[in-house]
Amino acid sequence: MRSTSAATALAVLFSSAALSVAAAGTASAASAVLVSPVGLVADGTLKRVFVADRADGRILATDYDGTLVDQTGGLGDVGDLALSDDGTTLYAARPGGHAIVALDPATLETRHTYDLGAEVDPQEVAFAGGRLWFSYRTQAVDGFHGDLGSVDPVAADPAAAVTLGQLPEGVAPYYNAGILDANPSAPGLLSFSDSGDSPGATNVLDVFAAAPQVVAKSDRGRYFSDVDLVPGTSRVLWNGERTLSYAEGTFTDGPSLNEAGWAAAVSPSGLIAQTYDRHVNVYKTGESKPVRRFDTGTSMIGDVAWAPDSSRVFALSGNGNGTFTLKAFSGPTLSVPTLTVTAPATAPRAKKLTVTGKITASVALPAGAKLSVTRTDMESPNGKALPSVTVQSNGAYSFSDIPPAGAKVTYKVSYAGDAAHTAAGASDSVVVSRASTSLSLNNNGKLYDYGSDVRFVAHLGTTYKNRSVEIWADPFGGDKPNKRIKVGKVDSQGNIAAWVDMTRDTNVTAVFRGDARYNPKTVKSTALARVKISTAVSKHYKTAKIGSTSYYWFHKNTDPLLTTTMTYYPGRQQRFDLQVYYQGTWYSADSMYFPLGLAGKSAVTLEAPGEAGIRARMRSVYVNGSSGDSVNSTTYGSWKYLYFSN
Repeated sequence: MRSTSAATALAVLFSSAALSVAAAGTASAASAVLVSPVGLVADGTLKRVFVADRADGRILATDYDGTLVDQTGGLGDVGDLALSDDGTTLYAARPGGHAIVALDPATLETRHTYDLGAEVDPQEVAFAGGRLWFSYRTQAVDGFHGDLGSVDPVAADPAAAVTLGQLPEGVAPYYNAGILDANPSAPGLLSFSDSGDSPGATNVLDVFAAAPQVVAKSDRGRYFSDVDLVPGTSRVLWNGERTLSYAEGTFTDGPSLNEAGWAAAVSPSGLIAQTYDRHVNVYKTGESKPVRRFDTGTSMIGDVAWAPDSSRVFALSGNGNGTFTLKAFSGPTLSVPTLTVTAPATAPRAKKLTVTGKITASVALPAGAKLSVTRTDMESPNGKALPSVTVQSNGAYSFSDIPPAGAKVTYKVSYAGDAAHTAAGASDSVVVSRASTSLSLNNNGKLYDYGSDVRFVAHLGTTYKNRSVEIWADPFGGDKPNKRIKVGKVDSQGNIAAWVDMTRDTNVTAVFRGDARYNPKTVKSTALARVKISTAVSKHYKTAKIGSTSYYWFHKNTDPLLTTTMTYYPGRQQRFDLQVYYQGTWYSADSMYFPLGLAGKSAVTLEAPGEAGIRARMRSVYVNGSSGDSVNSTTYGSWKYLYFSN
């Protein structure tokens, strides 16, 4: 079915827009872009949707999901599309070509071109009473006029199939081409309405006879942008919002839909699809409240059309960037229930708790409707079915449960749907308490020499099922990541051990992930590591003891070379400490920082005193924080003793 809205108005609306044809709001396997889309119709036999491009003369065909399956071009400007009642012919109006084109819907190949004459510009098309009807505009002696014409598809001679000037007596020609609508379930009826910007009139015509006859006509006091016949009634839907009755041969106001509308389409079964803002609302005949509302995700909606079997609604939805998407919505007559679930925020394990909620819908649920309940927790990560719950007459429900597992417990409540409702589901979670266990880890705060292999032992207390513990080692410094070095079950005494090579200060962490009855637990030990330091002395002429201390002996004018090797780290410096011996006491002479090379070496030349009998000593020190980094603990190298002689 097609939705009949003013083609000229839609052409203006879409003149600077593009249309992307896609499936149900997502990108289709193949998509197309159109400028100035017109004529949205659906074919129930082929399960196809057709839409035309007024700008470049293309007609595109998609399946019922919006996937592009075919297209044809070269038709010039296309003003509107219509399908024959049996779905075997697709008609396209060509205003600039002054013609009606008949195409094969299965192939989009042209079968016939009906020439209307150089002065006839067809606009909208509709199929009714076995003929294709078209509104057109033509120039007469007294100016432009809108009128009605038809094409007889069974005429032996295509040239004789066209009849112009078929507005009945009493229906004055309009200045513009009229708005047309037909519905296969209202056989032989055609609506013809003024499409001007000024107040106009509408008419319902009987087109079964050789010449159209007036069934009802209105005065010229209304603005018409969309008029749809409502099958099974003597009513039309005016501008997607208000019904007008024509039972007495004139039009009188009838009930309005709950919301204002932009455009609408009426299915053969009498369902109404109304577009407004970002929504497509679906109404049942005679009802003012929508049974279903679809959110298109955009505030700009174009034409709308029904699948002939009322199984789907198709709408042109703007994307906000100058493109439009063809969206397909299934289950249009199914009411969408709103389902809520409320569980306590917290609860004790193994104690009864109560979950409440409510399910409501625009169409009442059947009496005694059942809801399924699933509990998901640590014991049942894939969910465990609980007894179903019966909905009360007001839509409320409640159930009780005794959660066997602690931590996060989720209750999911579902309605399977029925002939009048879609499925619905909702969930809520409760934090169920768990007991605490003990977890310890040794060696916290202990200091080790560089490269020591240290055994860390974690001890786990009482748990339920999980007896696994992880041990992680995180060396200081940003260049080495935290790494899991052991994972496994503790032994019969509750212990698990891992070895760490202590080259840096290291955070060692033991992790118990918890189980259904006991909380997770994490403990940390920070173990400290010294750096490796050695200093080589050169340019001395001998070593000899003074007292019990061994000295390096230098001539009084020789500069000692002191080369320190220290564990390397980027930006690291050694602190060079120097002391001088005088009258039985060592006095600090100076302390200076010197950078390490890439090999961790730092060579310092000590200026000779030029005087004999001088005793001195030096050492290299790594100072945490002051030596350029903080990845190791402060470490003192051994003193090197120097003696200057003649």
